[in-house]
Amino acid sequence: MLWAFFLLAAWAVAGTACTRLCLAAVRAAAGDTDTGRVHELTLYEAAFLSGGPRRVADVTLVAMARQRRLLLAHTGWATVVDPRGRDAMERSVIGAIGPEGQSRIAPVRATAATADAVRGIADGLVRAGLAVPDSARTTVAAGVRQVRAAAVAVLGLGVAALLTPAPPDMPRHLAALWFALPLALTLSCLAVARVEIHPYSHWASPAGQRLLGALARNADGAADDRTYLTSVAVRGVRAIGEPELRAAFAHREAHD
Repeated sequence: MLWAFFLLAAWAVAGTACTRLCLAAVRAAAGDTDTGRVHELTLYEAAFLSGGPRRVADVTLVAMARQRRLLLAHTGWATVVDPRGRDAMERSVIGAIGPEGQSRIAPVRATAATADAVRGIADGLVRAGLAVPDSARTTVAAGVRQVRAAAVAVLGLGVAALLTPAPPDMPRHLAALWFALPLALTLSCLAVARVEIHPYSHWASPAGQRLLGALARNADGAADDRTYLTSVAVRGVRAIGEPELRAAFAHREAHD
């Protein structure tokens, strides 16, 4: 009856992991406080909800480069032209470049993404119910990883049970079917998580995603500077049209 102990262990592993993921998803959903208040996203807020702190740094770099206050070379270097930042994010970027006024784009982007200005943007969006708190996002992601590990563990326990001596009245295929039940539980939980919980792996809550959807539709068509930067905020650096500027960020991606 050694296989029965393996089966109990498989159910314990699968049940515990799936329960933790469900509880994490419920807590994350409870944090989605869509109050119905009208909130017009700023450029930095749209960037954060679309791609997180590094997207905010990217948009700041692009905006300053288009205004000729920052030079982004195709070699992947950033050079300060105007050292006076117009807001907290621009001052963070200038500070990240350093007193020499020149630095590679990759470390500038990484440093600016951790600045107090970005944390302030994130906190404001969380309070408005538009961004997912770090705790909820990491808890759900950890829950998904645990269920994946549980599926592998159940499979391993099933194989171990089939390799142990079994009673004569217990066919091997019947034992395999018993282990298929906890395996099906973990796999179905992962399938549901992919459909229902997947939005919480992003930075925006469901309310924030609705605002982003409307913003993305409005960003299509017009060619003014605000719309251009909004497109970069929502879609990332792939929305950059200038070849030289695109080359600078392509160089950045190669060194990330």
